[in-house]
Amino acid sequence: MNKVAFHTLGCKVNQYETEAMEELFERHGYKIVGNDEIADIYVINTCTVTNFGDKKSRQFIRRAKKLNPNSTIAVVGCYSQISPDEVERIEGVDVIIGTTQRDKVVDLCEKAILEGKKINIVGNINRRKDFENLKIVDIKEKTRANIKIQDGCNQFCSYCIIPYARGPIRSRELSDIIEECIRLRDAGFKEIVLTGIHIASYGKDIGDLSLIDVIEEISKIQGIERIRLSSIEPTLINEEFMTRAVKTGKLCDHFHLSLQSGSDTVLKRMNRKYTTEEYKNIVKIIRKHMPNAGITTDVIVGFPGETDNEFEETYNFVKEIGFSRIHVFKYSPRQGTVASKFKNQIHGDVKQVRSERLISLGEELSNNFNENFVGKELKVLYEENSKEDQNFMEGYTTNYIRVKAKGSEKIQGLILNTKLTKKENEYLIGKIEEL
Repeated sequence: MNKVAFHTLGCKVNQYETEAMEELFERHGYKIVGNDEIADIYVINTCTVTNFGDKKSRQFIRRAKKLNPNSTIAVVGCYSQISPDEVERIEGVDVIIGTTQRDKVVDLCEKAILEGKKINIVGNINRRKDFENLKIVDIKEKTRANIKIQDGCNQFCSYCIIPYARGPIRSRELSDIIEECIRLRDAGFKEIVLTGIHIASYGKDIGDLSLIDVIEEISKIQGIERIRLSSIEPTLINEEFMTRAVKTGKLCDHFHLSLQSGSDTVLKRMNRKYTTEEYKNIVKIIRKHMPNAGITTDVIVGFPGETDNEFEETYNFVKEIGFSRIHVFKYSPRQGTVASKFKNQIHGDVKQVRSERLISLGEELSNNFNENFVGKELKVLYEENSKEDQNFMEGYTTNYIRVKAKGSEKIQGLILNTKLTKKENEYLIGKIEEL
């Protein structure tokens, strides 16, 4: 049996697409092995959000070739879509595929082996109008399942390369989403995570549909108890969305609302489509309908021209909102984006200081949020054994608090009432009331 290994960089969408490609190889009789093992074919699913992502992609290409000099290397995804000629010049690369036509990956690898020559099928992503229906049939995970419902982005934030790598928005047919959710339900899943490049734009390209329609239809499936959203654009949220969401009884009270900056002047330079006041009102709407909601976010520090005052505005805004978790990124110029040409690039030392301050604030806010739930009883979906103690299981509440409780693998995949007794590092320790 021929062996194939995958290495995936980047987001949940990439992870989903890798699983779908793994299935394609398995159906052709290949055995999936770890990316540190000897394989006949290596598939590197790349990320290009930052220049560092490109660098890591190149490192894994070279590492794979060292593991087996006679192997066939296929490079797919965002990096190869943006820089196909650069990827083609990397020694050892045999197949180059962008962010479409990945359903041909097996045939192309076998063709490259047979003909002994390099194949590059990267095309113009901006001409792509249909959703590439890479789907997962044989689910390997046991608790939460990602399902890709959308691709592409039309936002063109000044710092972001993704619209150029993923192309215009394309939505998956609702009937196809429901069909996959039913398969997931039949496989024993209780939680569905809706993911995509810009899921807030779902439906805009296919008619009178939106993300809340998807949520409502999935909520009708008996056995699916939780629907979770991946990162969403804040402007998706309004009174109607939240009213309908709460009525489903299944949408998790966790929202990853992309912020990027708490300064209106910086947001404008970023070409973000909201102000801090609008963002604040969106958070109020969420908390009005879901008082215990966990609100997480991303923040970029050191964006070109960010003054000390603008950073302080961001710091104070993050503190005022009281996020349950924040991810802090130091701005890195991405060639091909508008912001990479901006003057007044910020020195790395300044970025480092600002990043450390914001990370420290984030830890404080996360601790405060978690401590609010000590002594309360919440439902937890148990996912896996604790790495620190095999007598404990770990899982998440609907509002994305990580919980560790005494129990065995028998409770894996179950949603159980759990009394949260104390805080321990990034966890809350729980006692399962139903055992």
